[in-house]
Amino acid sequence: MKPSRREALKLGAAALAGACLARNAAAQAKATKQAMQYQEQPKNGQQCDQCLHWIPGPNAAAQGTCKVVEGPIAPKGWCAAFVKKP
Repeated sequence: MKPSRREALKLGAAALAGACLARNAAAQAKATKQAMQYQEQPKNGQQCDQCLHWIPGPNAAAQGTCKVVEGPIAPKGWCAAFVKKP
């Protein structure tokens, strides 16, 4: 039996919503500090608070977060994903 147009649209919308949720979950996965060689000291003049991926904490000295690396990140830290802010 062929589904009605309404049933087909509902099924299509549910499938699209599921695909979007799965994509967002995968996009939000971050790398581990170990995998990105994270360290809490600068390296070769590069440090997290100068990186494009840096998300600042409540003040300049506080730990922030990163768009790429999981967990709290030191402003003066460094990792292999460093990209200088423009």
